[in-house]
Amino acid sequence: MLIQFFFFFFFFCALTYTQGEETKSWKKLINIAISGAAGMISNHLLFKLASGEVFGPDQPIALKLLGSERSFEALEGVAMELEDSLFPLLREVSIGIDAYEVFQDADWALLIGAKPRGPGMERADLLDINGQIFAEQGKALNAVASRNVKVIVVGNPCNTNALICLKNAPDIPAKNFHALTRLDENRAKCQLALKAGVFYDKVSNVTIWGNHSTTQVPDFLNAKINGIPVKEVIKDTKWLEEEFTEMVQKRGGVLIKKWGRSSAASTAVSVVDAIRSLVTPTPEGDWISSGVYTAGNPYGIAEDIVFSMPCRSKGDGDYELVKDVIIDDYLRSRIKMTEAELLAEKRCVAHLTGEGIAVCDLPGDTMLPGEM
Repeated sequence: MLIQFFFFFFFFCALTYTQGEETKSWKKLINIAISGAAGMISNHLLFKLASGEVFGPDQPIALKLLGSERSFEALEGVAMELEDSLFPLLREVSIGIDAYEVFQDADWALLIGAKPRGPGMERADLLDINGQIFAEQGKALNAVASRNVKVIVVGNPCNTNALICLKNAPDIPAKNFHALTRLDENRAKCQLALKAGVFYDKVSNVTIWGNHSTTQVPDFLNAKINGIPVKEVIKDTKWLEEEFTEMVQKRGGVLIKKWGRSSAASTAVSVVDAIRSLVTPTPEGDWISSGVYTAGNPYGIAEDIVFSMPCRSKGDGDYELVKDVIIDDYLRSRIKMTEAELLAEKRCVAHLTGEGIAVCDLPGDTMLPGEM
């Protein structure tokens, strides 16, 4: 095993198989860049990626881990643990603090790192601080990543961070950028399954609309249990509109109060789910939720924001928006609320998206507790 050290850059080659049927059947290596790679979410995620759980048992990968000067020694420790785990599919690991180096030829970019919200910090300040991070990462992706790189933004506020990132990467299709709302979808499925007394795999067609904040809209109107509309299975409309919706919106905060930490493990699982939903064909008739660019959307949602909507994939890493959904007056009114919040966030970061002077008129503090 070869270990090489560079200035602010560490590289090692995993076990190298030069002969044998196993490697002959493997696919072409893919490069996966991860920011915030020394954090808790990454600590859960990296080993799932390296094991083949995400991209499959015949897909070799290279992990490119981005950190900071402060986290560099921790990144070295992460690389050592990955090295010691002897994952056959993990062909390379590199670490660094320069996005232009780490993102080189990236096929996937998982942007997890973001500054947490400190005591007394205004939400507009957090949007600006993290926005600057994602603007720079967007520029780096635009300069050195694969022209078809798929980007999943996890660092909060993820919808607007994804918008900033894609605006600073004009040579990469805007459609390739996602804000993670899969954890919210998973939470919604769990609550519907518990209420109906079924296992979660019986719940389908669940959409999270809008922002990854407490204005998000868990859609029970289009959701199904055992193929039957949820409202025909769970006939308690008050529970659906009030208790269910609030449970999903505030689940992260409840978890923090009970456990004293944010939902790193389940977030990592939802990143895995989000990737697999793009590299595996969506089951017939079902869909998944992802925060994606709204240009040309069929729902009447404002253009030029990143908004969680129902998507289907053929398993090629791409997706299409689902057209056969019902939007009634109740759902439309909720969608408008979360849309207004995202439009306000967009105005607040106009200086980072090339759209002029920022004007912050945020409608309220609806950021999730886990961001604080």
